[in-house]
Amino acid sequence: MSGESQKSPGFITPISIAGAGPAGSCAALAALAEGASVRLFEKSAFPRHKVCGEFLSPEIQHELEALNVWKEFQEAAPPTIRSVLLHFGRREKSWPLPAPAFGLSRYTLDRMLLDCAVDRGAELIHEPFHAADGATILAHGRKAAAPKGNRLFGFKAHFAGPSSDIVELFFQSRGYAGVSAIENGETNVCGLAPESSLAAHGFEIDRFISQWDALRNRLNPLSRRTEWLMTGPLVFTRDFELPTIENQYRAGDAFGFVDPFTGSGILSAMLTGRRAGSAAARRISSREYASQCASALRFPYLASSLARFAILTGLADDLARWLPGRLLFSLTRPHQALK
Repeated sequence: MSGESQKSPGFITPISIAGAGPAGSCAALAALAEGASVRLFEKSAFPRHKVCGEFLSPEIQHELEALNVWKEFQEAAPPTIRSVLLHFGRREKSWPLPAPAFGLSRYTLDRMLLDCAVDRGAELIHEPFHAADGATILAHGRKAAAPKGNRLFGFKAHFAGPSSDIVELFFQSRGYAGVSAIENGETNVCGLAPESSLAAHGFEIDRFISQWDALRNRLNPLSRRTEWLMTGPLVFTRDFELPTIENQYRAGDAFGFVDPFTGSGILSAMLTGRRAGSAAARRISSREYASQCASALRFPYLASSLARFAILTGLADDLARWLPGRLLFSLTRPHQALK
């Protein structure tokens, strides 16, 4: 890893960052590369396993290279993912990805990015975030509350056994699950389901999956290596309002929570994190930065919402049948404007 960045005399007050996940660590790396000093706040035990699809979209290579951490990423030995396979009951749809994607657990990815940031000069502070003078970057994840009702919950576990270079998505009434390879020859299984469906099986994910024929058959050759993690209720939000506080920059899920099946969540977090760190260090207006993010993310969030509506109403089968696979994939990628 690189050594600590040389600090410019113009950067006296450190940039304060809330959250050391992918968005926060990428913000720290970008700010350090500009010569700024950084205080990175993380109150939780870190790194940690999180409910996440752990799919890294092909565009992630550009972000990692721009942050000068591509070498460290490769050393983590992420498997390459080359194609997509969708399961709608008995119907399937597949296509090759436009470029290789990757699989890496959040534990390994978060640790790698944070280690690089600390090695390059970021001050890691294990306590709740508190703003100080100077620029602040909010990369603390989603904060929206879920209304009562039939809420959505996410679940995840790692499995041992044969893996492949295909990311598979299994859709079932109001829910879905993704299956894809991660490091060390393991497979990540991550899904989302309504509270009523999970409650009917006592919130025991193995029992729930046993009623899901296609997914159960896919997992038969595998053996679960970790306990199931659950998170929720999940709220799909987006907030592209321009900030009212100058020198405050949002990144990652602080802009909103995009549907995980799109596979663009980590990409968006890293992309906005890198841009936030650079904007804060260069003293670019936080309103200008937020406007750029809105231009890049507004359409993918809309496409995600429409796709989720299709799943809920049973139209996803027809939608997938008629739309080219690469178009389905590209519609949920961040717009070029932010790159």
